[in-house]
Amino acid sequence: MATLGIDFGTSNSACGVLVNGRPHLIEIEPGEKTLPTAVFFDFDARRTLFGHSANRALIAGTEGRYMRALKRVLGTSLMREKRQLMNERVDFIDIIARFLSRLKTGAEAACHTEFTHALSGRPVHFHSSDPVRDAQALTDLTECYARAGFAAVEFLYEPEAAAIANGALSTDGPGLIVDIGGGTSDFTLYTARAGAIEVLASHGLRLGGTNFDRRLSLDHAMPLFGAGGAIRNTFGDGALPAPNGLFHDLASWEKIPFLYSAQTLRDVRAMARQAVDHAPFTRLLSVLELELGHDIAFAVERGKIAANAGTGRIDLAVVERGLDVALTAGEVGVSLSDQARAIGDAAGETCAMSGVAPKDVGSVVFVGGSSLMQVVIDRITEMFPGADQKRSDPFTGVVDGLAISSASAFR
Repeated sequence: MATLGIDFGTSNSACGVLVNGRPHLIEIEPGEKTLPTAVFFDFDARRTLFGHSANRALIAGTEGRYMRALKRVLGTSLMREKRQLMNERVDFIDIIARFLSRLKTGAEAACHTEFTHALSGRPVHFHSSDPVRDAQALTDLTECYARAGFAAVEFLYEPEAAAIANGALSTDGPGLIVDIGGGTSDFTLYTARAGAIEVLASHGLRLGGTNFDRRLSLDHAMPLFGAGGAIRNTFGDGALPAPNGLFHDLASWEKIPFLYSAQTLRDVRAMARQAVDHAPFTRLLSVLELELGHDIAFAVERGKIAANAGTGRIDLAVVERGLDVALTAGEVGVSLSDQARAIGDAAGETCAMSGVAPKDVGSVVFVGGSSLMQVVIDRITEMFPGADQKRSDPFTGVVDGLAISSASAFR
């Protein structure tokens, strides 16, 4: 029996095993130790692409359907809704299972070993405000692993995996893992002695990098496509605001594919005819007809990363030549202020769960790509001003711990 450690993330995934007492990350694609959690259904070639290949197909304009942020669908009613894709009816259990199967077969080819079992990372809460959905998400993910071909799966909280990977770090007082991923923010408070860790408390909330992207998109990109615009009444005078739900879905990675429907196109054509300002809604119609929603999401993500380092732009030339929006670090901070505050509050709640005062936390270890955001770092620094700040690899901190723990799973 061989166990594979798998970090199935909202934005990126990775897998690893323990080799000679050290975590070994497996290259699922040559030269790549992390794989974008993305799937592309290529309608012309009748094949399914994963990871970087899926992203390349989208960028190349290949005819098909692109899906990302699959993890955020866990626990929702969408998971078990059948939909027609390439002459077969599939649900999201099937889609996620196929992605996990890609990780499994890639790892087996690289290691010349059959992995029958999986040790999977999981957020502390998939849905922080809904216990029923939270429990259903774990049920869904367990079934995904079964359909992917694993005989059994065990789960380990993602921040606890990161604590295991960083357990040998010297610390004066308890250490706090701050793991800000694509879909969740997770925290583990721990003590470390002689390389062994004791977990004091773990906590989390459903808020991560894709939420950052959505907020920035709504604030800075969606107004170019009609958000906040006015639609004249069909009968009589006056106008009403354009429906917010459409723009929230277009700004949400996991909901974009569901906008490409005949009904949505009919609705937007009607809005374009009745709009007080036609231009934004004409752009919106073009986005939906050409299925450019994910191109906008990638542009916002790139603008966010650039602005985090100083100044950036949301380049929307894929929609219209010369269309872009300037984005500064200050504007990012304003847009994400409420979310950064919620992250800081959750970190404080983790301390309260174990009776440890924030001033007694000796170190903070940042994990996850979205922990690189300056607005997050500033809020955590404010919460724990006396703590040493440490940074593990933002994209492999969790999978390192899963690889270490895979050797003792199922025992």
